[in-house]
Amino acid sequence: MFVSKKSASTPALDPYQCLGIRIQKIINSTTAQKSRSALIFRLPDEAESDWDQLLGEISENDNVTLAYRDDGGIQIFWTLPKED
Repeated sequence: MFVSKKSASTPALDPYQCLGIRIQKIINSTTAQKSRSALIFRLPDEAESDWDQLLGEISENDNVTLAYRDDGGIQIFWTLPKED
């Protein structure tokens, strides 16, 4: 039986981890970094509990603001802390 090295050494990601990776890519995009904002939406296959957990963790960060939009999207705004 053949088992690829990738599948044998890489554990499967749970849905929350997949959500985190998806949102991290949006936030880290060049456009989002330039504007210091990102617009995110929950996908139909993402659990509301995972979404709520992620938003809670994001909102705990200093210099981050979440704006809930009427269309279901969430706009994330952030500022960079001033260096001493």
